[in-house]
Amino acid sequence: MSAVLPNPALVAPGPVAPVAPTAPTQRQNAAQAASGPSFSEVLASHTTAPTFSRHALERLQQRGITLDQSTLGRLTDGVSRAAGKGSRDSVVFVDGTAYVVSVANNTVITAVGSEHMRQQVFTNIDSAVIA
Repeated sequence: MSAVLPNPALVAPGPVAPVAPTAPTQRQNAAQAASGPSFSEVLASHTTAPTFSRHALERLQQRGITLDQSTLGRLTDGVSRAAGKGSRDSVVFVDGTAYVVSVANNTVITAVGSEHMRQQVFTNIDSAVIA
């Protein structure tokens, strides 16, 4: 391999030493590794299915609301979309069921089916998502 010679017009007069490419040092590699979690780890932590509070589980059972994988996936997507917009507390509507979610805690607080929704007032929310 031939040595790359610098352009004489761009180099100050004097002796020219060949420049070898430098590899990252062990210290630089350690600094990069210690800087924090990777993007995929952060993404995975933010796209996990929300947990359900005891109250929400009781309401699901009392109101006969069932969750399948498709519904849970759409609920998870709705919560992540609300989080992406900076929401703290949101109502996520999935197939006629309203889930009140603490986005910051990734927790479903309560669930209301369409037959019980006529008399409901949702308070202390900052967003609504139709998933």
